Amino acid sequence: MKAVGLALFGWLVPGGAYLLMRRYLQFVVFGVLVSTTFAAGLALHGGLQWPQPAELQGLDPFTVLLFKGGAVAKVLAGCPFLIALPFDGAPGFLDGRLHEYGTTLLMLAGLFNLLGISSALELRKAGN
Repeated sequence: MKAVGLALFGWLVPGGAYLLMRRYLQFVVFGVLVSTTFAAGLALHGGLQWPQPAELQGLDPFTVLLFKGGAVAKVLAGCPFLIALPFDGAPGFLDGRLHEYGTTLLMLAGLFNLLGISSALELRKAGN
């Protein structure tokens, strides 16, 4: 399987890159880790919205970069993000920021998924 296809499937399905490599234990571990972390973030009312320009007015460039990076990290969770996006209760980015623990868990879910993808690609490159 090509690395791009492996990475794309690994993004869409948490731990999916391991599934394609027939590493079932790692698939289950990353699938449960990402899904549980994402579900906990939603339960704590973390926001999924992208920051709007009006919400970023008056902020320094570094803070704007951090807000946008956090929004990208949530997208990295893959399928859980795509499923939850239509049901997000926060009308704007700043409303979701009021629930920091939930938002942090949503970002962590995306970063855990990215870790799983990179680990699977490294294993593939090593030939294991």
